Amino acid sequence: MILDLDIDGLGVIDRASLPLGPGFTAITGETGAGKTMVVTALGLLLGGRAKSGTIRHGHERASIDARWSIPRGGHLEARVQDAGGQLDELSDDTAELLITRQLVDSGRSKAWLGGKSVPVGMLSEFGEELVAVHGQAEQWRLRSESAQRDALDRFGPDTIFELADAVATSWDEREAARAEAERLRAAEYERKNEAEALRVLIDLVETVQPQPGEDEQLRSRIDRLAHLEDIRIDAQTALEALRGSEAHLDARPALELLATASEALQRAAHNDSGLRELAERVESARLTLDDASLEIASYVSELDSDTPGELQQLNERLAKLNDLMTRFGPTLDDVHTRYEEAGRRLLELDGDDDRIADLEQRAEAASSELASHAAKLTDARTAAAGELADRVTTELTALAMPHAHLEVRVTPAEDIKRYGVDRIEFLLAANPGAAPVPLGQGASGGELSRIMLALEVVLAEANPVPTLVFDEVDAGVGGAAAIEIGRRLQRLSRHTQVIVVTHLAQVAAFADNHLQIAKSSDGNVTSSNITPLTGQARVDEMTRLLSGLAESDTGRAHAEELLTLAAVKE
Repeated sequence: MILDLDIDGLGVIDRASLPLGPGFTAITGETGAGKTMVVTALGLLLGGRAKSGTIRHGHERASIDARWSIPRGGHLEARVQDAGGQLDELSDDTAELLITRQLVDSGRSKAWLGGKSVPVGMLSEFGEELVAVHGQAEQWRLRSESAQRDALDRFGPDTIFELADAVATSWDEREAARAEAERLRAAEYERKNEAEALRVLIDLVETVQPQPGEDEQLRSRIDRLAHLEDIRIDAQTALEALRGSEAHLDARPALELLATASEALQRAAHNDSGLRELAERVESARLTLDDASLEIASYVSELDSDTPGELQQLNERLAKLNDLMTRFGPTLDDVHTRYEEAGRRLLELDGDDDRIADLEQRAEAASSELASHAAKLTDARTAAAGELADRVTTELTALAMPHAHLEVRVTPAEDIKRYGVDRIEFLLAANPGAAPVPLGQGASGGELSRIMLALEVVLAEANPVPTLVFDEVDAGVGGAAAIEIGRRLQRLSRHTQVIVVTHLAQVAAFADNHLQIAKSSDGNVTSSNITPLTGQARVDEMTRLLSGLAESDTGRAHAEELLTLAAVKE
């Protein structure tokens, strides 16, 4: 439950603190004082969107803080801890949770859960489990089939939710399988074209069988063969310069000259040790050139081994490799990568026909499960519908609708939906002998208020929400009906925390905690203040609600009589 609520800079409220706590809290005040702003604050605190003008004029930001009491060791505590939030211990069984929402004039919004900054959407997730807000908009929503179905499911046993989840899961599986099969069927033409292109790639690569680095080797070999004669001449010239030749008997070869120099330096080194190192270097150079001459001689001899026609063959092979690289990748490594990917993808495409058949079988199996779960859900809803109708009808009798009868009708829809195959319809027979008509056609605003309250009383006993907030749901109601609404709200507060914004003294009289919102003005700025009422102050507010005059003797007597009546607990 909510322990207290602090509001700062919201609408007409400058700064206010609302002590709430267990039981039934009534919030009253003059029109325009900001009663509904309390409901707005709670909505923002639980992830609602801020409307334009929400922040009070002259304020840069608005903030709302609330302290909640939640059970220790439950899933709520675990979720807070998972989000990084902290809890304060209240008792062995309960912990305190602080939730904060801040709005900034620039449009930004921030949220904190247990002191930890969290996305605003996370507050919405918590809000669904902590608070249910009912206003006149919810009365109109009660006319919708989805809201009526939700109410019936909330009333029924837990097996209804289990069956509803099973129906939704089977429906999702069926629809996913159908959609994927349809996607594959629709893409059959594209798959065939893609498969054909992949087979062309694979066939070409397997025909050519390129080897890693083969293109570079071919280019090197082709360059050699293309310039074979020039290479032979240059290599022979180098060899003759080193070893000499018959054609140049007058020129001494480099190796002979170097040998002469080496011998001379070695002789000189015997007489001058300073020349020893230089002699060794010259000898080393002679040996190096001698080895080089041997390699050149071997190279020249191998040039004659190139076979005729080889250059043409090499160019043809390189052209095939270049064609592969042009079509499938800038390098042979890329071609090999594309080839491997194509093989894997072709297996996928060739298996799509099998996948379609498998998906159709999955869809059929899910459809069978869906029908089975939906039938069981229908049985469970039908069983719960009669009991819900009887109990709500009993509550309506106590709410000054003695002749009204609610019927909860469960009929088959044309197709199974994600929520089942049932059409849920609430029908009201307002008077004896009248034919039941859908709520959306025959119920007035005041009747909808009482039907919704009757539902909440019944649902709270079956499946309570920690906190229920009612925003002027007593609109259009008065007299004895208003008293019974107050009495039923009091009864409802035995199972859950109840917070009611009301303009009726008959409702406020039954509250355990009465808060008044009063507006004041200094001539320039209007603001509202929130005051807990007890004793004479509460009688004065009740008198104002009844007669419009806080000093009316008749109104005061009526107010005291109402408070005395409400003090008698059922």
